[in-house]
Amino acid sequence: MQPLQDSYGRVATDLRVSLTDKCNLRCTYCMPAEGLDWMPTSQQLTDDEVVRLIGVAVGHLGVREVRFTGGEPLVRRGLVDIVARTTALDPTVETSLTTNGLGLARTAGALAGAGLHRVNVSLDSVRRDTFTALTRRDRLDDVVAGLAAAAEAGLGPVKVNAVLMRGVNDEQAAELLGWCLERGYELRFIEQMPLDAEHRWTRDDMVTAEEILASLEASYVLTPAEEPRGSAPAERFLVDGGPATVGVIASVTRPFCGDCDRVRLTADGQVRTCLFAREESDLRGALRAGASDEELAERWVVAMRGKAAGHGIDDPTFLQPARPMSAIGG
Repeated sequence: MQPLQDSYGRVATDLRVSLTDKCNLRCTYCMPAEGLDWMPTSQQLTDDEVVRLIGVAVGHLGVREVRFTGGEPLVRRGLVDIVARTTALDPTVETSLTTNGLGLARTAGALAGAGLHRVNVSLDSVRRDTFTALTRRDRLDDVVAGLAAAAEAGLGPVKVNAVLMRGVNDEQAAELLGWCLERGYELRFIEQMPLDAEHRWTRDDMVTAEEILASLEASYVLTPAEEPRGSAPAERFLVDGGPATVGVIASVTRPFCGDCDRVRLTADGQVRTCLFAREESDLRGALRAGASDEELAERWVVAMRGKAAGHGIDDPTFLQPARPMSAIGG
């Protein structure tokens, strides 16, 4: 077994697998109201191809965590089977799912039965009008039901991911935290990143980690969590002395690239070494041309060596990747 080590000594053990670029919400910070041109089915990895590449990563390259993403992974018909086949791999891996929560009430039990360990659910507001304005869909009740179903199914700790938008929901941080604390969910605020389909992101419009924490501290006492952060993207804080915590993922203003242990596989079989990478390495072509597992593993190792030292958002020459977040996977 050879590790997925880059030229800076970082080793990737956390694989993010995008199962589709399709989504049933139209969040304003992600895609236009009319949606996007979806990936042709012929380009998308089949269920068998997804599982085989995960098997290569686990069996040959030392991956120990697999997170399924999208788009919205719950719209992938083969999701439960893919999860079950992944959790059956040897050696075993920790599995998780990032979802918008629509349909989670219907599938949480099946996913738990397939061996999924936990879920992260995107929820930017618990106010119906704000949720509808941000997502362009009146589906708040479905997300709330999905969160409850995930907790009931044992997919915990259930985590909530929230993005604050200036002038839209940035004054709701403490309200959202209180809502999550009442229900036992772990809240993570994420700085808006330059991954929108329309390339309208600007640093001035982004609500920063400093602003998020200041907003929370108006209602709560926050103290840094004592345990080492390691490669985790969230900086965690005890709320009113704990044990509950809140996290802030400050990819833009407090980058953690030096400790990154993640690698990404897109729904069409491309390796991405960073969310913001502008280059990809094709595994689908080699797989469909008859490459062995060992050959696929070697291609993956070579791709990883090209990982940049950081995302480069602060560099004047920074350009957003051509793919939006929905086509990359979180």
